[in-house]
Amino acid sequence: MSAPIVVSIPHRLGKEEARRRLQSGLTRAAESFPVLKVDEEIWAGDRMNFRVRALGQAASGSIDVAEDHVRLEVTLPWLLQKFAQVAQAAIRTSGKLLLEKK
Repeated sequence: MSAPIVVSIPHRLGKEEARRRLQSGLTRAAESFPVLKVDEEIWAGDRMNFRVRALGQAASGSIDVAEDHVRLEVTLPWLLQKFAQVAQAAIRTSGKLLLEKK
């Protein structure tokens, strides 16, 4: 395994609203990327551990929800490491859209 990708996304929603949006957000985000499939989402308080699959490769990570930001950490298998920068940008963009005030 390679070094994890870490993305921190600021928000102004408060912890409860950010967590509420994220609870359905990973599955919706996966629908936007046809090669991505969510295998597992487990919430424990303000932390979600997840496993996803893309191009036949599994990746795992966690999302921590704080009062003013969300921190996502995911470790990609070496075959997907070439896509790390693209994945990081996509995560940041999708996360910002999900956490914008509406």
